[in-house]
Amino acid sequence: MPEPSQSPSDLLNKGSVDLAPYEDLYKWFHTHPELSLQEKHTSERVAAHLTSLGAFDIQTHIGGYGVVGVLRNGPGKTIMLRADMDALPVKEITNLPYASEVTMLNGDGVEQPVMHACGHDMHMTCLLATAETLVKMQDAWSGTLIVVFQPNEERGGGAQAMVDDGLYSKIPVPDYIFGQHVMRLRAGTVGCRPGTLMAAADSMNITVFGRGGHGSLPHQAVDPAVLAAHIVVRLQSIVSREVDPSDLGVVTVGSLHVGQAENIIADRAEIGLDLRTVKIETRQQILSAVQRIVEAECMASGSPRPPIFTPTRRFPPTDNDAYLAAELATSFQQHFHEHFDGDIPRTNVSEDFSNLARCKDLPCCFWLVGGIDPELWDRVHGDETVTEDIPSNHSARFAPVIQPTMKAGVDALCIAALTFLKK
Repeated sequence: MPEPSQSPSDLLNKGSVDLAPYEDLYKWFHTHPELSLQEKHTSERVAAHLTSLGAFDIQTHIGGYGVVGVLRNGPGKTIMLRADMDALPVKEITNLPYASEVTMLNGDGVEQPVMHACGHDMHMTCLLATAETLVKMQDAWSGTLIVVFQPNEERGGGAQAMVDDGLYSKIPVPDYIFGQHVMRLRAGTVGCRPGTLMAAADSMNITVFGRGGHGSLPHQAVDPAVLAAHIVVRLQSIVSREVDPSDLGVVTVGSLHVGQAENIIADRAEIGLDLRTVKIETRQQILSAVQRIVEAECMASGSPRPPIFTPTRRFPPTDNDAYLAAELATSFQQHFHEHFDGDIPRTNVSEDFSNLARCKDLPCCFWLVGGIDPELWDRVHGDETVTEDIPSNHSARFAPVIQPTMKAGVDALCIAALTFLKK
């Protein structure tokens, strides 16, 4: 039995596993990405690896292709660690020897290139390595460990789908829930903060209607291209003129589709909109402003039909419990030293992680792990004349450097679990 004075870092330093096999596993995940709601082979590989550890009660197909493993190891807290599994419809141009060449049919039956452009391959690998580490360290901790591999994070529905599919009737309800995300930060670093770490996000498609006609006879038509153009420009005034400058708000038009030919006035336009907020009241303010502007522009243009607003995604804000963030800050500081930032700036990137906690008002905490090659990071940030850029998440060139990213991710998950499970 370990001495009570041993810190989580002390325990981990005595029990780390060889990560070389996990580097190979990471490359397999990276080479075999699968789109949201289609993570069949990914989930099978995850379940097979958990089975090989011989200590977890495993359940599959929760909320789609969700996989959960439960390790009961005596009395104590119940801790959940979560990773996501899905990839993105992006054509990889990293030139890595293990780059993805996968294509898949999306939900509309359109074939698309697929890559892990957001680090979910690293998330899965780190959690599987953490699972093995904690299995081999069972004499050093007591309690229940739950590992969750979640589908469909990119579309914002996977966590809620697992909850709706009876997740907490199939497994013990955790005391605390933890997760992490690889980000555009220096590899080997870890960052967290109490309170809101990630913004809420709302996405929607807006359909506005015109009256089609010949391009040479615009007076006989209602041009939805002009209507949509007015809407796009007017939407840009919401944040700059309606949101308190001390608050966070982002309005992005990510797509605009009108017509098929140069000489035809179409009968409708499709606008794809993405919103980011932190405060609930600001979210509602922006949503109301969007509706007001779209409806007013349709009226001004003489649109023959009212617009249609179709929500496509909704992510809650990621709010870190103050107690958990403080406890983890102590443990992370002891382990990562100067490579840990306990007051990392809030990011506008969004996650559905906290839906696993919000449904039962459970405390949760999420942190960020750097994935950018340290030499590249230092070179770009140390020389103002350098023209190199650093790829961000969702970029076709985004690929975390395997080490020290993986070690930091595994260590962070292990430290988080051991902080609350150690004897």
